[in-house]
This record gives sequence, C-alpha cells and structure tokens, in this order.
Amino acid sequence: MCAKKLLHDTSHITYESLLEGNEQFIADALAEDPEYFKKLANGQTPPVLWIGCADSRVPANQITNTSPGEIFVHRNIANMVVHSDMNMLSVLDYAVNVLKVKHVIVTGHYGCGGVIAAMSNHEFGLIDNWLRHIKDVYRLHAVELDAIENEQERTNRLVELNVIENVYNLCKTSIVQNAWKQGQPLAVHGWVYSISTGKIKDMKVSTSDNANLGDVFKFE
Repeated sequence: MCAKKLLHDTSHITYESLLEGNEQFIADALAEDPEYFKKLANGQTPPVLWIGCADSRVPANQITNTSPGEIFVHRNIANMVVHSDMNMLSVLDYAVNVLKVKHVIVTGHYGCGGVIAAMSNHEFGLIDNWLRHIKDVYRLHAVELDAIENEQERTNRLVELNVIENVYNLCKTSIVQNAWKQGQPLAVHGWVYSISTGKIKDMKVSTSDNANLGDVFKFE
C-alpha cells in the first residue's frame, strides 16, 4: 500500500472533491479486484481492535499497511479508555464478544494535541472534562514527569504514560476480564506512533491476563 502524496495545503479539499474521490476509489478498487466490494459486503472478521487518537494524521490501516476489514477502529481525543464512556465500552464489547478480536491495541502518538492541552493551565471549554483524565495520568506520574526539564521530552513521556495507563484501564474492564475468565484468546497492547518518522514504538506492556492488576480491580 503506497502512501499518497501529502499536501500541507488542504484548500483543494471540498465537499465536491470528496465525492469525486469516492468515485475514483471505486474505480481503482474494481480495477485491482472486480470482486472487491462483494467480498467486503460478506462481513468482517477483524482480529484487531484499535483504540487510537482522532488525529487525522494517524490512520490505523495506512500506518499498519492493512486493508479494510482487518482492523476494527475506535478513535477519540488522546486515545482514552474511560470507564464511563459508553461509546468506547460499546465498541469494546462488540469487538470482544461478537467479533472475537484477538488483540486490542491502544495507540497514542507523539505531538498529541490532547496531551499538550492537558499539560497546560488553560481553559478550553467542554473538552476540559475529557482532559481531566489525562491530567490524572500526569498526577500519577508527577515525580517522573516533573524531573524532565525539556518540555517536548516531558510531553512525549506523558504520551507514553497515557498509553500505558489506558492499557491498564482496558484490563480493568469487565468485558476484557470476562473474556480472559472464559479462556478467550485476547491480548492487550500499547503503542506510540511517531508522525515525524512513521515508526510505531511498542511500549512493552502487552498482557493476556489480569495478573498485573491490583486485587481491588480483579473480578472473581
């Protein structure tokens, strides 16, 4: 899969150009495989659930060189796993219990606007309620983060810690724990993507059981 030419000037993107792009997409897909859409319409069995940031520069399929139907995707500001977020929980429940995905990957990215905003003392509006969850991650790791003098390095580290904490949050959900209890093969992972290099960093926090959870979070 080749990356399309990146244009920093987006003035050429219009409502009409999107529809024209769709026609070109159909033509290109059918030229490569006349059965392309028929195959997609037969259903999906993606082995992966991707929980990523809504940032337009981090498209799950493109940066992993996968095709439609291979990754089930949920995206929000700063790739958060919040225990009261019914949108995320509904996606997780469907992915784990219906699609039977084998991997759930929390993917953050360096230069995340949500993380940068959470590190400031500015008031932004409604989103402040969402950013509070990222601020809580900072609070948990304040000693380490405050010791990092370089602001960009400190931001990058909070991006990483935010991914790690949200992997932990995934493991605390009853959806994931029940899958493990039933013997369902399911692994949870944490990645950070570099927009400047295209490289994915594995945060080495992969787990397939609740052994690393505090006892208070474990379901019997």
